[in-house]
Amino acid sequence: MVSLVAALAAGHLVAAFVGFNASPYLAVGNAAIDLVPAWLKEFATSTFGTADKTVLLLGMAVVMLALAVVAGLISRERPLPGQLFIGAFGVLGIAAVWFRPDLGQAALFAPAVSLLTGVTVFRILHRGATERGLSGSRRSFLITVVGAGVLGAIGQGLGTRKDASGSRAAVGPLVPAQPAPEVPVDADFARFGTPSFITANNDFYRIDTALVVPQVRTEDWSLRIHGMVDKEITFSYEDIRSRPLVERIITLCCVSNPVGGEYISTARFIGVDLAELLDEAGVRQGAEQLFSTSSDGFSAGTPVSTVMEKGRGAMLAIGMNGEPLPIEHGFPARLVVPGLYGYVSATKWVTDLELTTWDAKQAYWLQRGWSAQGPIKTESRIDSANGTVVPGKVRVAGIAWAQHTGIEKVEVRVDQGPWQETLLSAEVNTDSWRMWWAQLDAAKGSHTVTVRATDKSGYTQTEEIADVVPDGATGWQTITFSAA
Repeated sequence: MVSLVAALAAGHLVAAFVGFNASPYLAVGNAAIDLVPAWLKEFATSTFGTADKTVLLLGMAVVMLALAVVAGLISRERPLPGQLFIGAFGVLGIAAVWFRPDLGQAALFAPAVSLLTGVTVFRILHRGATERGLSGSRRSFLITVVGAGVLGAIGQGLGTRKDASGSRAAVGPLVPAQPAPEVPVDADFARFGTPSFITANNDFYRIDTALVVPQVRTEDWSLRIHGMVDKEITFSYEDIRSRPLVERIITLCCVSNPVGGEYISTARFIGVDLAELLDEAGVRQGAEQLFSTSSDGFSAGTPVSTVMEKGRGAMLAIGMNGEPLPIEHGFPARLVVPGLYGYVSATKWVTDLELTTWDAKQAYWLQRGWSAQGPIKTESRIDSANGTVVPGKVRVAGIAWAQHTGIEKVEVRVDQGPWQETLLSAEVNTDSWRMWWAQLDAAKGSHTVTVRATDKSGYTQTEEIADVVPDGATGWQTITFSAA
């Protein structure tokens, strides 16, 4: 077990110099995220929410330590079984680093050192226990544990030495040349239980594949636009910030959001028009996909026709709710495309935009069975139902969304009774959610309430139940409540 800890600590230290994701522990964790089937990803997300990656790392640690204990027990007589165990983990770490899209060949040095350290330490400890007995074994154990702890701490410190927080603080205020309109006071029904119309940065949902949040400084960041363009362009952060900035209120929704789920939020995004940047590069005829890549190697494919659509409002965002983007939400820059699920449009920590075709490249989620097109579906949610207002009455409130189309009406029904139209909040724009509430008749006792929305195209949310895979969940949400 101690040999394994020493091996991981040594690899963590070397990774600080060749790429932090080259740490064998993190590389294997990232590989696990990339390789697990879609159903297991959804189970982890629905069960653990944003803590899914923490659970993964803890689970890996428990499994590895348990196997290390077993390897130690069967290596009492000779060191070969333990060395084979360390070697197997070393090979796994090398393979995980080799296939990382954000790491070069030099990154293999980290798992190689980890492997060498693990085998060497195991032999030293085994020899010490054999030749010097229990007291010598304890001494070697303590020395190794302390040494591994120091190595791991140094590696963690060096690996996170890039001060993304300091870089973000140095950006200063972002003042849009085109600010978004003020939000009307009746844009939400928070007093009845709906969310506030604008989601605070700390409360904004976060779903991504990053095991460790990328730390990217503005001075190190650049955005390359290339592929099927007339000329390749590279923008620095200052290039983007010095342009006239626009602010847009946009609701983002994750494709992993189940019916009635919480993975939806709204913010004031500040940035520049994405279509204008692409126009400067000159999009060639035949380009179908905007293939975006983040600093940690994640990729997404967005339909070029959607990004370039007049009035769509697709953005390269550098600000959120009056501040520079939070680090966990993509600082220094991310994509925001109204009306599309995030898995095809909302790349965080974005550094590369390639104009290409659907056949030429497949983005991260397409390789895992999700659909290429990800328009957000017309959906609704119940946030509050209570019977405390008036005896025999129940007040129900919630949200509905149909980004870039807009909500026309929301209806609810008690038990299997007739549908009743709700009162809608003021509409801010068609790219953001809309709140609703209604007061319904309900006799004392337990009841169900169901909600459905109709968008401005005339489409009414389908009752048909569909899983989130491959292009988003569908169905009516029904909850049970008790009337006073």
